[in-house]
Amino acid sequence: QVQVVESGGGLVQPGGSLRLSCDVSGSWFRLYDMGWYRQAPGKQRELVAIITRGSSTTYEDSVKGRFTISRDNAKNTVDLQMSSLKPEDTAVYYCKVQSQRFGAPGFYEDWGQGTQVTVSS
Repeated sequence: QVQVVESGGGLVQPGGSLRLSCDVSGSWFRLYDMGWYRQAPGKQRELVAIITRGSSTTYEDSVKGRFTISRDNAKNTVDLQMSSLKPEDTAVYYCKVQSQRFGAPGFYEDWGQGTQVTVSS
């Protein structure tokens, strides 16, 4: 079992910054891609940023230059530093982790419960 827990959401004014953290615990053979997704009211969940085990990163176009994803393989965490926040960044942000399990073939994906980010004056 892999548990994923996000933290760090909240209310911030436009132009402000916020840092989200995702802690991964449990049992696995290896962690692979770790990513942040978001879902705004009435919209589909979308990819925000993803980081591979080797720390290659991919960002959704609207957050490039404003958000930075990072991971600590020793601590099993992935963070999302968000700057120059805009009202359209308001959403529930979810962390997703890809892993291989001991004794089980294939890749598994586990999601956190989400953390609310609200950008408003």
